[in-house]
Amino acid sequence: MTPVELSRTVLHAVRRAVDEGELRVTVPERVVVAPPRPGGCGDYATNVALRLARPAGEPARHVAEILRPHLLRDGRIAEVVVTGPGFLNISLRSAAPVALVQEILRCGPRYGHGDSLGGRLVRLRAPHEVRAVVHADALGRILRSQGAVVRTGHDRPPEEAWSTVLGVDIHLDGPGDGHPDASDATDATDVTDGTDATDVRVRPVPAPADPLPLGRDAARWALLHPAPHDRPRIGAEHLVQREDNPLFRVRYAHARTRALLRNAADLGFAPEPGPVTGADVQPLLQALADHPRVLAAAAAHRAPDRLARHLVAVADATPPLLPAVLPVGEEKPSAAHRARLALADAAGTVLAGGLSLLGIDAPDHL
Repeated sequence: MTPVELSRTVLHAVRRAVDEGELRVTVPERVVVAPPRPGGCGDYATNVALRLARPAGEPARHVAEILRPHLLRDGRIAEVVVTGPGFLNISLRSAAPVALVQEILRCGPRYGHGDSLGGRLVRLRAPHEVRAVVHADALGRILRSQGAVVRTGHDRPPEEAWSTVLGVDIHLDGPGDGHPDASDATDATDVTDGTDATDVRVRPVPAPADPLPLGRDAARWALLHPAPHDRPRIGAEHLVQREDNPLFRVRYAHARTRALLRNAADLGFAPEPGPVTGADVQPLLQALADHPRVLAAAAAHRAPDRLARHLVAVADATPPLLPAVLPVGEEKPSAAHRARLALADAAGTVLAGGLSLLGIDAPDHL
């Protein structure tokens, strides 16, 4: 279940409670779900009960308890826990493998995109430092994937090479337009919520060296894969094609799935979602099912490194599937081969879509 689908499910639960006379409120036009804050639990949380408490004339926790059984009617929801003053914390059941693969292949690279930040204006501002500018660029992509409207500004015009070499999409606002000043920031990212917008000061630990010699993909990975508060490493280790390079593992896993699709086409068969069994595929299925939640969390916490680490997890879970995708010897392609090929295609699709949000290319050949 994607964040968009869960938002609709929560909205339907409110409507059912109103229709059955348990709540007397006007059903809202939309409901926002997001990763739970500290003190919460589960996969997603919503404050809809707090929003409805005053018009309903009921305590928020009571409203939440009314909505809880309506949410549990949906078989895709495993548990709903009420925390704090009335937050609904929702745990999802793992997606059925066939439905999961069908959903990924239907959505393509946009799998996991949602509207948890639908229509919310987020103004990003970066100092004149290459890592901050690249972070702002990647954050803009991730925030837009969750429905936010993003405006990006810089304290000074970025270097032209940051655009031409690193692929930074530069949108300039003038300094002094109400964004937090760098001297006031104490964390990697400082957020000030207003009525209509969120101002975000993007200030990761600066790069210790010029990343431009690494080229676009390796440089962006070197700057985005570490957490904002960690010092990045800028060196040739990001260019080597070997297993101890996480970027190589991600791109190699993607390229192998594309090679399997080409080889299967030569053998006369195509991917077709179906049951896939075996302990070797369970970590991959879980990682693919987690992708929408990871994207929502990366947007909510302004943390592109969460997406980068998740792509490594997907890549590392992919190789055990691949040896059994194609027929061997005189073996004819079967439904099992088509189903495994579809799962491999889904893994490659998620890897390509995630790399795109980080501004990194996913080549079909390595």
